[in-house]
Amino acid sequence: MSERNGGGGVLWFLAGLGIGAAVGILYAPQSGSETREILMAKAEEGRDFVRKRAKDARDQAEQWAEKGKGVYTAQKEQIRSAVEAGRQAYREKTATAGKGSGENV
Repeated sequence: MSERNGGGGVLWFLAGLGIGAAVGILYAPQSGSETREILMAKAEEGRDFVRKRAKDARDQAEQWAEKGKGVYTAQKEQIRSAVEAGRQAYREKTATAGKGSGENV
């Protein structure tokens, strides 16, 4: 299930980070100010990690959007060409049919 939902891994990482920090605080031999400094450093690391992951996700979405626009443009051009070919074939057929019926009258 985690393979289908990439965001789940990030949530589990953050949960593990929080649990690890809590356990570390309980068993830490440091003073209160040292512990606060460590907590601030870990929180900043977590924030940086989340920002990087968000930027990576945004970049990936932009790449997919650009690829989608390219596919859309190519499909639109193919449809436009097919419609124009159909119109041209219709014109030719009706022009030929018009000349043929004029000769029979």
